[in-house]
Amino acid sequence: MFESILVANRGEIARRIIRTVKEMGLRAIAVYSEADADLPFVREADEAYLLGPAAPAQSYLDIAKVIEACRATGAQAVHPGYGFLAENPAFARAVIDAGLTWIGPSPEAIERMGDKINARNLMESAGVPVAAGTREPVPDLPGALAAAAEIGYPVMVKAAGGGGGIGMGVARNDDELAKAFQTATRAAERFGGGGEGTGPAILLERYIERARHVEVQILGLADGTVLALGERDCSVQRRHQKVVEESPSPGVTPKLRERMLAAAVRAGETVGFRGAGTVECLVDTDRQDFVFLEMNTRLQVEHPVTELVTGIDLVEQQIRVAAGEPPSFTEVRPAGHAIELRVYAEDPKRFFPGPGKIDVWEEPSGPGVRLDSGYVAGNTVTPFYDPLMAKLCVYGADRDEALTRARAAVAAFRIEGPKQNLPFCAELLDDPAFSSGDYDTGLVARMRS
Repeated sequence: MFESILVANRGEIARRIIRTVKEMGLRAIAVYSEADADLPFVREADEAYLLGPAAPAQSYLDIAKVIEACRATGAQAVHPGYGFLAENPAFARAVIDAGLTWIGPSPEAIERMGDKINARNLMESAGVPVAAGTREPVPDLPGALAAAAEIGYPVMVKAAGGGGGIGMGVARNDDELAKAFQTATRAAERFGGGGEGTGPAILLERYIERARHVEVQILGLADGTVLALGERDCSVQRRHQKVVEESPSPGVTPKLRERMLAAAVRAGETVGFRGAGTVECLVDTDRQDFVFLEMNTRLQVEHPVTELVTGIDLVEQQIRVAAGEPPSFTEVRPAGHAIELRVYAEDPKRFFPGPGKIDVWEEPSGPGVRLDSGYVAGNTVTPFYDPLMAKLCVYGADRDEALTRARAAVAAFRIEGPKQNLPFCAELLDDPAFSSGDYDTGLVARMRS
């Protein structure tokens, strides 16, 4: 086992990783930008290294600076968290080439699953269900119109690279397709196209109405075994970006769960996956069937709900796998119910970012309550990064108890200063569709219509 780990991230996820690193008796090293100098993760690390200015390109996204930080601090391993460089195969290779241990899947696995078109084709060849869609990048609008005519409306249009739902759009006719294709093209240009001279890579797939977004947590062990640790329902989304997650999914039957978990294991085995990853699926609630959406080759924002229902520390397992050691558990037996609410510095009605100084920060507590936060009173949520401030997680013996505890925790959480979405969280928890568990990815849009 290595003795020191550099956490190449910031905010709540850096703080959460540092906690486990220190609990394992290892040295935790943070990197930070000038804008983040006063955040808790910097002082909670055993050592912290200034990367540079606030702009991500000059700090957290600068591979050379992160590698230099490793050399300067004597770090032996690198944990990328999520976002920033976490799914960048060039960064993974740079870490390995520097003689350090990369805490994550191989650069090859990241590369193979990073392009949604390649990933979709690979999964189809492995027998994992996929939606009807394009097997090659769609070059232009005429090509998109031809593909949509073959697939049949409605279709989902998205950039083959990138993540977080950015650039995705649903089209139900030719006019909507033209607008969605333009949006996806802009996103594809930001994330990189399909190769030099080929233009932006765009993918079209049949859109499933009343779908649930359900993902399976997998863990590839050092010996090559791939395990499925259960599923998470991520259907509560605004602008195709998740805001609330729960485990287990109230919309998945035992038979469907068994099939989804088996498919996720097959997906991981197909790419020789090591470490923690997630196989995302769309579930047709009417047919109780599913299709592959994409694979995330890193730790997910919503990993705490899986930790709460399994009792397994996923960050610890990532570290153990990277060190070539067996997991700390012998069996996976999920129990109870967990819900995560993402607490953002944003307008609770329109969901626009609302950064600012935090004047009051009073955290909830009580049975089954876990808070993964990146801030304390006196800190400032700046406009340079994602506005996620904390993840409010609750656990109960069943979904009803989890909902009751979630409502109490949201009511007890006080944040003053920046705009924040706790009022939306309270509204959601009382919404009849969410309370009953009978909801889909269109829930938030219907709440705001």
